[in-house]
Amino acid sequence: MTDAALPESLAAIRDEFLELPESDRLQLLLEYSQELPAVPAEYENHPELYERVAECQSPVFIVVDVSDDDVVAMHATAPAEAPTTRGFASILAQGITGLTADEVIAIPADFPQSIGLTKVVSPLRISGMTGMLMRAKRQVLAKRVG
Repeated sequence: MTDAALPESLAAIRDEFLELPESDRLQLLLEYSQELPAVPAEYENHPELYERVAECQSPVFIVVDVSDDDVVAMHATAPAEAPTTRGFASILAQGITGLTADEVIAIPADFPQSIGLTKVVSPLRISGMTGMLMRAKRQVLAKRVG
């Protein structure tokens, strides 16, 4: 992965995981699952506004907003019964929100593989996070103002 393209917010999250022994990283992911930001009121009770992430076994839905000044906000829903998937959604929502559209589009596709979880969660879960990232990037491209 090219560090130059990784925004500081995601680099900090990656470093937080990599600083821990591998055996403790799953616990940190579970902590992130409890920190998934709530969706804004305009999205509550409007599932038609979200996109389902088909790569996830659990029902995960995302929607990305791009403001007039090109700042991105990512919103996600994921069930509490799927804490690893919810943790990945939380990492992306927290790491992407506040970035510019160009910064989101430039996030390396292998970011999910870079955070040190490939040996503690299944490849299917990593694939789910990759699917979330790719959908977020595609939505940003579709919604960007510039």
